[in-house]
Amino acid sequence: MERSNSADPRFEEGRLSHLQPTAFDTAPCTTGTALVHLSSSFMQEGTIARLTDRGFGFISIEGQEKDLFFHSKELVGVSFDDLREGDKVTFELADSPKGPNAIKVSKIS
Repeated sequence: MERSNSADPRFEEGRLSHLQPTAFDTAPCTTGTALVHLSSSFMQEGTIARLTDRGFGFISIEGQEKDLFFHSKELVGVSFDDLREGDKVTFELADSPKGPNAIKVSKIS
């Protein structure tokens, strides 16, 4: 049985090239940049280090010198106003032109 997209080498039998990143592996960002998701299912834990009045903050990670940026639009199951410095959170990593960011940030109850 022939495939309708057989000219595309990613669909050849036994090839793993379909596992290589494509343009669909990035998520659009409202600032016109793209975030590249670094870990699809590995949740990490950290502590809210700082919160700003402009809707973003920083998460400290044990053993890491530099805090990780997050934006309030990346919060899941919690509002920005409900977060406090010292709260424990889980998150996933994404990369942006300015470096790593936390995405899918959730507060640990």
